Amino acid sequence: MPRRVTLPRRLGTASRWPLGVALTSWRYMWRVTALHRSEATGELAADGPPQLPDGIRRNKILHPAAGAGPLFHRVYRARIREARLGPSELVASITADLDRVAPSEFARFHKVAGEEGTMAVGDEYVVRMPGPWDGPVRVVERTPSSFRFVTLDGHLEAGQIRFAAERGDLLEFRIESWARAGDRLSNLLYHHLRMSKEVQLHMWTSMLERVAELAGGRLTGGIEIRTWRVDEVDEV
Repeated sequence: MPRRVTLPRRLGTASRWPLGVALTSWRYMWRVTALHRSEATGELAADGPPQLPDGIRRNKILHPAAGAGPLFHRVYRARIREARLGPSELVASITADLDRVAPSEFARFHKVAGEEGTMAVGDEYVVRMPGPWDGPVRVVERTPSSFRFVTLDGHLEAGQIRFAAERGDLLEFRIESWARAGDRLSNLLYHHLRMSKEVQLHMWTSMLERVAELAGGRLTGGIEIRTWRVDEVDEV
């Protein structure tokens, strides 16, 4: 059974809101990592979003068809030079404690189902961010070099997000999501006012910076953020 979040923990999370927003805004304005952003509008690629694996629990899953507004396929990509960890070592270290790479002044991963110190299919987390940003997710895929979440009821978004490492000339880490707003209010905040969009971008790019540090290397070429907006999502 999922573990209940205690009132003191929730109050502690809420108490970080003013400082968290201030620190996040400051770091966002003074970020030195180059961000290479592009956006396009088109049709959903044939290979995404990925199908849910057989045998997983499907209760509470927030599918894109139940959301609102356009679907966004987004890829955050970082290349890391001089990394001491390989893909499987890096992912093992991240999944043992997601807070190692989370922007801790603003967000924390609280595990509510599953064994601490590891990650397996079926485990559940809540990304604790003050205000309306809490995000419950479930692990639907775990390989030596990747893991994938699906969003659950109450999440700001409806969809999936995958984290993966691979080694080529350099170590590469990618965060790839296929999601639309979980409801009309979330669509207003994300797509129209762009408020939560910038919060989300800061969170994932900050995570990539921390991933590079955890790997013992340095980012090279900045961080790429590629976004495809898909308006026709009835069949997703």
